[in-house]
Amino acid sequence: MSWPKRFNERFNKRIAVVAIHDVVMAMLSFELAVWFRYQTYGKPQEFFFLWHGTAIFTIVCFVVFWRMGLYRGIWHYASLSDVITIVKAVTLAILIFLPVMFVLDRLANFPRSAMFLNWPLLVVLLMASRLVYRFSKDGDLHAVFERTDDGRVPVLLIGAGDEAETFIRGLARDRLAPYRVVGIVDHKTSRIGRDIRGVTVMGGLGEVADIVTRLAAQGRKPQRMIITWAKLDGAAIGMLLEEAEALGLTLSRMPRLTELQSGKRGNNLELQPVEVEDLLGRPQQVLDRDAMRSLIAGRRVLITGAGGTIGSELARQIAAYEPAHVALLDNGEHALYRIDLEYGESWPNLSRAAVLGDVRDKERLAVVFQRQRPDLVFHAAAFKHVPMVEGNPNEGVLTNVMGTANVAHACQAANVNVMVQISTDKAVNPTSVMGASKRIAEMICQGHSLTASRCRFVTVRFGNVLGSTGSVVPLFQRQLARGGPLTVTDAEVTRYFMTTREAVELILSATAHPPTGDEGGKIFVLDMGQPVRILDLARQMIRLAGLTPEVDIPITYTGLRPGEKLYEELLHDGETPRPTPIAGVNLAAPRVIDHDLLSAQVEQLAAAAAARDTERTLALIRHLVPEMLDGPAPTPAETAAAPAE
Repeated sequence: MSWPKRFNERFNKRIAVVAIHDVVMAMLSFELAVWFRYQTYGKPQEFFFLWHGTAIFTIVCFVVFWRMGLYRGIWHYASLSDVITIVKAVTLAILIFLPVMFVLDRLANFPRSAMFLNWPLLVVLLMASRLVYRFSKDGDLHAVFERTDDGRVPVLLIGAGDEAETFIRGLARDRLAPYRVVGIVDHKTSRIGRDIRGVTVMGGLGEVADIVTRLAAQGRKPQRMIITWAKLDGAAIGMLLEEAEALGLTLSRMPRLTELQSGKRGNNLELQPVEVEDLLGRPQQVLDRDAMRSLIAGRRVLITGAGGTIGSELARQIAAYEPAHVALLDNGEHALYRIDLEYGESWPNLSRAAVLGDVRDKERLAVVFQRQRPDLVFHAAAFKHVPMVEGNPNEGVLTNVMGTANVAHACQAANVNVMVQISTDKAVNPTSVMGASKRIAEMICQGHSLTASRCRFVTVRFGNVLGSTGSVVPLFQRQLARGGPLTVTDAEVTRYFMTTREAVELILSATAHPPTGDEGGKIFVLDMGQPVRILDLARQMIRLAGLTPEVDIPITYTGLRPGEKLYEELLHDGETPRPTPIAGVNLAAPRVIDHDLLSAQVEQLAAAAAARDTERTLALIRHLVPEMLDGPAPTPAETAAAPAE
C-alpha cells in the first residue's frame, strides 16, 4: 500500500478530533502546571507568560502522540493498554521537551518542578475523557482494567465492533488462551488505522490479502481468520472463504455475542467452524417476540406434518411460548416418534398429544379436531420433493391439494381462530406438479380467507429450507462423505434459501401480525434475500470441508430433472409486493378464483387423482393453474429477450 493511501486512511475526521483534543490537553496541562507552581512558590504569573514553552511542549506532544499511535485508539473500547500507551507517550514527550528547551534557552525562567506536576496532570486529562466516553456508552468501566495476554496462534479478526472487543478482552482474561490477535479488518473506513485494546484496524474487507502480506513481512502472519462481525452477509463470508483458501489460512467465527453474554459457553472463547448457514446468512431481523407469545401463550395448537423439517421446528419454537396444549399430527410413525420424544425430553410438563393421521382422511381429521379442540392450526404437511411428485402426480394432488382442503374445512367446522398454510416459491409460475399443487393449495386458503366469518386464514410463502430432507445441502454432505463427485443439475441454476429457524420465526411473526382488514386473499411472502447459485454453494461446501473444488472433489452436471426450474421466483408477474410492519415480510395479492367455483373444480381434481386418472389430473391442474409452464422455466435473460406478444 502506498504511503499517501495509508496516510489518508489514518487521517480521518475522528482521528483529527482525537488529535485536537490531545493537543489541547497537552497545552492545558503545561499551563496549569506552570501556573500552579508559581501560585504556590515564587511570584504568581499570568497564563501564557511562558508561551514559547507552551508552544514547544504542544508540538513535541503532537509528534510523540502521533508516532506512538495515541490517536488511533477507539474511545468506545478504551482499556488498560490505552492507559499504558498514554503513560509511555507523556513520559517520552517530557523527556524530549526538557533537553529541547535546554538547548534553546538553557531553561531560563522555566521551573523544572512544573514537569513533576505536568506528568500526572496530562495523564489524567488524556485518560479521563476516554474513560468518561466509554462509561457513557457502556455504563461500566470494569472491562477497562482487565489483564491482557497475547496467547499463541496469530489471528486476524474480521469486524471491528463489540464482538471484536469482547473477543480480545476474553483473551486477556484467559491465561491459557491459544490466540494472539495481530490485526483487525473492518467494513467502515472511519475505523481503519485506529486501535481496539491495542490492536490496529488495518484495512477493509477487500484488502485481506494485502494485510496478510504486510503482517507476514513483519513476522506476524496470521494462521487463522476469525469472523467477529455477526451481521456479515453470506456473499462476504463466501469471498473470505476463498481468500482464506488462497492464503493458506483457516476461517472460523467466534460464538455469537448473545451466547457469550448469556453464559452459555462460560468464559471459553472456543471458535466455531463456518457453517453453510453462515454462507447463506443475512442480518437477523428484529422480531416482535411479545406478539408471538401473545398469539400462542395459553392457546391449544395443532401442527400437521409435525415430524417434518418445518413442522418440527414449529413445534420447538411454539413450545417456548407456553401454549396450553400442542397436538402433533403426522402420518409418518418414525418422524412423529422423534418429535414426540424431543418434547418429552425438553418440555416434559407441556400438555401434548402425538396423533397418527393423514390429512387426506377427512373423517380422521374430524375426530382429531373434535378431540384436540385447537385454537391455532399450522398446516405444514405436504409432499415437497419435485421429481418424486412429478413421478406420482395423483399422490401429490391428494396430499397437497385435498389435504389442504380437508384441513381448511375442519378449521371452519371447529371454529379455529387461525389456520396457517405453509407454501413455497415453487408455486410461482410452476413447472412441476408439486409447485402447481401448492399454488392450488394457496388458492384454497385465499378463497377461505375471503369468505370465512370466524377463522383467519394466513398463507406464508418462502423458498428452500436449508438442510431440509430431500434438499441439496444434505445431498452434497453425503456426496462429500463418499469422496465426491458433487452433482449439480446446471451451472446456472439458482435457488432461494432460508434456515429453518429463520423461516419458522417469520411464519410466527406473520401469524402474530394484527390483521389490517385488507389482507383477504393476500399472501405473506418472506424476504429470502438474494438467490444462491448452486454451483457456488457446492464449491463453498467443498472448501468448508478443507478441500479444493475440482482438485480434491470433482463437480459434475446432470441436467435439470423433470419439473425443475433453472431459477425460482417468489412473486408472480402480477403480484406487486406491499410492505408490512414486520421486517422481512411482504404482502402479495395473486389472482383469486371464486370460492364456490374453485371448490367444485378441486372436487373434480380430487376425484381424478383418487381414480388415478393421471391424464385428467394433469389437465385439471393446468386448467386451475394456467400460468403453469411446460418443462424448465426460461432464464431471466431468455425472458427479457423474448418478443412481446
